[in-house]
Amino acid sequence: MLTAHLPSGYVLGRAAGWRGSLLAAAVVGAVTPDLDMIRFHLLDHGQVHHHRYWTHIPAVWLAIGVASLALPPAFRRLAAAFLAGVALHLILDSIGGDILWGWPVTDRFFSLVTVPARHGHWIANYLLHWTFMFELLIWGAALFLFVRHRTAPKTSTS
Repeated sequence: MLTAHLPSGYVLGRAAGWRGSLLAAAVVGAVTPDLDMIRFHLLDHGQVHHHRYWTHIPAVWLAIGVASLALPPAFRRLAAAFLAGVALHLILDSIGGDILWGWPVTDRFFSLVTVPARHGHWIANYLLHWTFMFELLIWGAALFLFVRHRTAPKTSTS
């Protein structure tokens, strides 16, 4: 995934019927693993594949999820929405990218599809690969849900 993590969190939240802070938690969770791009560019200068950082390791998020069970119920719901967004991010990255699903047992990356290096720049390789259609579908679904939500008649609570 290159651009569709944020809208994927929105689609997830809307599909789950979440509003307000739960919807926001899903969206934030869906982009959080890519915060490692700050380190990737500023500290490591692109020398380490950013999917090797802890933010892209499912076992780390599983441990955080287990720890979140100690939170009060209201915060557990927020944590669950956030972690659902993170999980969606990792699943989507597994389509055409590499994720360490087996860590700490193995350092082997797993990917559903390999995007071959056929063009000069990695972005061109990705944009011209058929898997990019998933990104367009996610953006389309998010736009549809957003417009539908904005144009839906407001119901009275009385």
